[in-house]
Amino acid sequence: MKRLEGKVALIPGTARGQGRAAALRFAAEGALVVGGDLRHEEALETQRLIAREGGTALTPGPLDVTDEDSVRAWVEEAADAFGGVDIVYADAGAVRFGGIGDRPYDDFSFTPRAELDSVRLTVRAAWRHLVAGRGCVLTVGSTAGLTGSLTDRRTARSAAKGAVIALTRQLAAEGAPYGVRANCVSPGPIDTEGSRTGLPADGHPMRGIARHIPLGRVGAPDVVSAAVFLASDEASCITGAHLVVDGGWSAVLPGATP
Repeated sequence: MKRLEGKVALIPGTARGQGRAAALRFAAEGALVVGGDLRHEEALETQRLIAREGGTALTPGPLDVTDEDSVRAWVEEAADAFGGVDIVYADAGAVRFGGIGDRPYDDFSFTPRAELDSVRLTVRAAWRHLVAGRGCVLTVGSTAGLTGSLTDRRTARSAAKGAVIALTRQLAAEGAPYGVRANCVSPGPIDTEGSRTGLPADGHPMRGIARHIPLGRVGAPDVVSAAVFLASDEASCITGAHLVVDGGWSAVLPGATP
């Protein structure tokens, strides 16, 4: 039997990157995937990819994870189609980089709306379904929520991802009486379309970041393997956990490359 057989999984951000990888992997594990994205046509392509592999997916109209009405309608369509919700994988987000002194408020506030409010709105809309089915929440933090950076000006992202990690622990506390689990996976640098196009200029320290990761490489979107485990019955006694998937990057002090 597949690890997520018959479970209904809500996965926003399925147009590309980690969201698409999660949708494909969850479906391969037997989940009934409900995807969504503002890039609706690309999200529909993810649905088609799942169907070609024999999986089941639903992609309602364009999803804006920062808009409460859009999120609520998406969740209810999923629950109506499949009879409930078992898993929320809150992965969608967007970021505007910049330091504390060089970005206007609108730029700073954009990132917490996209990376933190999106989690809160999705979980809030799905909460009664999760309670009814003793489901689980998976959030996506980041090593940006654990440490500062001398090379990457990410003030808003660090604040937002630190808040996601804290919110997950609170969701674990509030969900425990109902059998609802909540866990967070925090990746380090991940190789996706977005990260490749967003790389800084040649010569910037971030270009050579893999040299400073103990395992010698950045991650891949299949970091969702950690999320699959946490969503499965194998993790039935795990809640409030924070799993860092970064090749050891955040575990070591900076220093000379061996």
